[in-house]
Amino acid sequence: MFLDTDFIPSKYTNSVKNGEFQWTAPSNIALVKYWGKKEKQIPANPSVSFTLNNCKTITKLSFDKKDSSTPLNVTEESFSFDLLFEGKPKEDFKPKIQKFFERIEVYLPFLKEYHFTIDTQNTFPHSSGIASSASGMAALAMNLMSLEKALRPEMTEDYFYQKASFLARLGSGSACRSVKGEVVVWGHQANITGSTDLYGVEYPYAIHDNFKDFQDTILLVDKGEKQVSSTLGHDLMHGHPFAEQRFAQAHENLDKLKLIFENGNLDEFIKVVESEALTLHAMMMTSMPYFILMKPNTLQIINAIWKFRSETQIPVCFTLDAGANVHVLYPKNVKEKVLQFIQDELVGYCQNGQYICDQIGIGAMLL
Repeated sequence: MFLDTDFIPSKYTNSVKNGEFQWTAPSNIALVKYWGKKEKQIPANPSVSFTLNNCKTITKLSFDKKDSSTPLNVTEESFSFDLLFEGKPKEDFKPKIQKFFERIEVYLPFLKEYHFTIDTQNTFPHSSGIASSASGMAALAMNLMSLEKALRPEMTEDYFYQKASFLARLGSGSACRSVKGEVVVWGHQANITGSTDLYGVEYPYAIHDNFKDFQDTILLVDKGEKQVSSTLGHDLMHGHPFAEQRFAQAHENLDKLKLIFENGNLDEFIKVVESEALTLHAMMMTSMPYFILMKPNTLQIINAIWKFRSETQIPVCFTLDAGANVHVLYPKNVKEKVLQFIQDELVGYCQNGQYICDQIGIGAMLL
């Protein structure tokens, strides 16, 4: 296990003038939710997620070493980067990247020596209401680590991926779960070897065949901007009347999932996952200020899923992020029946009838 000080490099053994890398990193969906954080993006409780496959960000990082004749104040004292989203300049994304660079400079001391062009796009519609910060920050972190590996070729693969997850976390907490797949734990949990608050780790134990190729169909209920930012939402857990019970519950539910992943009990999986989703929204409804991110159609979908499951005994369940969209989770062997159910009964609750079919994936990939 690495400490944060292990990610501060001593020196680089190589020099690189210019070049480019391109990585893709997926979104992920938490089963045990992370809600509430301490300083430096440290989670208040552990979480575990399925890495997705189709919903991902593709980011190309081009870099040119600054000319040493450039005035000192430009070369030494500022980050220099252009940001393109789907090929066009995206000024409103730049402050987030600036803040990210400021946070990670101590771990990547070469950042001010280069001018970067960050060209990024998503495979899902930007306005879909699917959070892209996890996949976006993970993809950028992978590219920056590729540059650091070029500067220090002796770096091990283990160090490369764990530092990438560590850096991604400093951009967006859940981004640290988008580096490796298929199931990722982030946050220290006593009985999960290698788990740490500093970065996501691949779930280290065997997982029952019931969870292999698990499907996630994302029903796009509301494609608008989030009513409340994740950062603000996490901050509202400070002084929340139910915070301590919630953090304890997350540890308990992760313990339960450890057993469930081993024995393949889908009924127990459904209980934990749906309870976690509803608890997340209960925390939002009982914070001060309070807010409701579910929409009437979110509730219609949840009730329809409960009715369908009760009538058919098909092990389909839902989870939610901090928004109105519904992730419908189910094993691959019931895919045909569940998709038919979605077509017949749930599409009408989606904005413009839109939904995205996804499944468990393996994490970031170099293109």
